Amino acid sequence: MKDKESAEREAQSIKNSIEDSETALKQIEIQQKELSDTIEQRRITIAECKQKLDTVKTDIEGFERDIKKWQQIHSEQEMYVNQLRSGVRDLNEAKEKYSGEISKADERKLSAQRDLDSIVDRLYEVYELTRSEAEQQAEKIDDMPEAQKKLSELKSQIRSLGNVNVGAVEEYKEVSERYEFLSGQLNDVITSKKELEDLIDDLTADMCRIFAESFTIINRNFSEIFVELFGGGKAELVLLDPENVLEPGIEIRVAPPGKVIKNLISLSGGEQSFVAICIYFAILRLRPAPFCILDEIDAALDEVNVKKYAQYLKNFTDTTQFVLVTHRRSAMEEANVLYGVTMQEDGISKLLRMEQSDIEKSADKEE
Repeated sequence: MKDKESAEREAQSIKNSIEDSETALKQIEIQQKELSDTIEQRRITIAECKQKLDTVKTDIEGFERDIKKWQQIHSEQEMYVNQLRSGVRDLNEAKEKYSGEISKADERKLSAQRDLDSIVDRLYEVYELTRSEAEQQAEKIDDMPEAQKKLSELKSQIRSLGNVNVGAVEEYKEVSERYEFLSGQLNDVITSKKELEDLIDDLTADMCRIFAESFTIINRNFSEIFVELFGGGKAELVLLDPENVLEPGIEIRVAPPGKVIKNLISLSGGEQSFVAICIYFAILRLRPAPFCILDEIDAALDEVNVKKYAQYLKNFTDTTQFVLVTHRRSAMEEANVLYGVTMQEDGISKLLRMEQSDIEKSADKEE
C-alpha cells in the first residue's frame, strides 16, 4: 500500500514536472518568438542603417566634390584679390602720374593765359582792334557754359595735337610704301612656307615609300645571303613600328642552323660579325658602291667563315672595287692583288705589291 502511494506521489511529481516543463517550454517558445521578432527587427534596423550609411557616403562624396569646388573657387577668388591688389597699386601709380600731369596742366593754363594776352596784343597790332571792339564784332554766345566747354575741348584737342609736323605727309607716304613692301614680302614668305611644308610632306611620303621598298628588298637579300653564308637557318629584319617607318628601330631576328636564338647576344662574337656582314652584303646588293674599303671586318671570324666571306665578295666585283684591310690568310688568298708595308731598315717603310699570279707561283715553289 505504501509503495502504491509512493508511486502515485512520484507519478504526480513527474506529472507536475512535465506540466512545469511544458509551461517552461511554452515560455521558451514565447521568448524564442520574441527573440525572432527582435532579430528580424534588428535586421530591418541594420538594413536601414546600411541604407543610411550609403546615403551618408554619397553625401560625403558630394561634400568632398563641393569642398574641391569651393577650394578651387577660393583659389580663383584669391587670384582675383591679388589682381585687385595689383590693380590698386597700378591705380596709385596712375594717380601719382596724373597728379604730375595736373601740375603740368596748371602750368599750361598759366601759359595759355599769357598766350591769350599775347593774342590780344597781336589782335590790336594786326587788326587794330581792341579786345572790346573785337567782342562787339564777335557773335553773341547764348550758352556760355557750353561755349566754354567747347572752347576747352578745342584747346584740349589743340594741345593733344602737339607740335605740327610739316613732314608728316611725306613720312606717311614713305611708311605706307614700306608697309606695302613688307606686306608683300610677308605674303611671299607665307606662300613659300606653305610650299616648303607641302614639299616636305611630299618628300616625307617619298622617303617612306622608298624606305619601305628598299627595306623589303634588303630584308629579302639578307634572308637569302644569310642562308648562303651560314649554310641554312633563317633570318629577317623586322620594323618595330610598320606604320611609322622613318623613326622606329629595326629588330634583327636570326636562327643559325640547329640553334634557337631569341637574342643576338646569345650568338658568339664571330656569329654576330657574320650577321653584320650579311646585312652589309644585303644593302650592297641593292645599292652597289663603286669603291669600298673593308677594315678588318673579318677579325672575329674563324678561317672557314673568313673564306666564305672572301669568296662571297666576288659576287660584287663586277660593280664594286674592294680594298680589304686584313691579316687573315684565307682573305688574302682570294685577293687579286696584295699590298703590304715592310720596314727592313729602321725608320724606312717600303711598300710591297704582289699580283695573284705571283702568289700562285710562290705557292707552287713552296710545294
